[in-house]
Amino acid sequence: MRKIKGIVCILAVGLVLTACGGSNGESGAGSGNVSGSSDVESSAGSTQESSGEVESTVESTVESAPESGSAGGPDFETGTWSEEMDAVKQAVVDKLGDNYFPNSMIEPELLEGIYGVTEEMYDDYYGEMPMISTNVDAILVVKARDGKATDVEAALNAYRDKMVNDTFQYPMNLGKIQASIVRGIGNYVCFVQLGGDVTDALEKGDEAVIEQCQEQNELALEAIEAVVE
Repeated sequence: MRKIKGIVCILAVGLVLTACGGSNGESGAGSGNVSGSSDVESSAGSTQESSGEVESTVESTVESAPESGSAGGPDFETGTWSEEMDAVKQAVVDKLGDNYFPNSMIEPELLEGIYGVTEEMYDDYYGEMPMISTNVDAILVVKARDGKATDVEAALNAYRDKMVNDTFQYPMNLGKIQASIVRGIGNYVCFVQLGGDVTDALEKGDEAVIEQCQEQNELALEAIEAVVE
């Protein structure tokens, strides 16, 4: 929408300058020059017609432009997901309650730079991650384009393997990383690395943390599957 407004402004300025240039050229001919006056009127009429054509073109472009927040991706200006992905998020939040920790939207640049999922791989997605490094709870649901689900799943598995093998995190997060899951549901590919508050589980050992996180991940996947299937 801002690009459209910018185009309108540029065209409007161009039309004004054109009209002004025509007027300045005629002023040197003298006010009594009838032919010059006629030329000015003709120029003005032509300018008005051009303006009308521009307005008509812009209106047509605006009407055909997709609305913000429509299916096809998130709207980061308003902080909202598409209708389908918002339903997915709400289902997961309702299922996990206070154990839903992700709180920062994953932008397309991060989706590609961190998770390896490029724009040509998906039609839509919902993803949130933590704002601070002391928490690793994250969720990503990618609606893959036709024939791209395998590529998305491979990218997310590569990311998960890197996290499991190479990452040094706070002890409370190691179990969450090991318990993370990549799973395909039709043409949707999910990455869940959840668990919420594992303070009590930590006192029982790493296995207890992994078990709690796996349970939370499965609950999230059940919620996602109920919406997308």
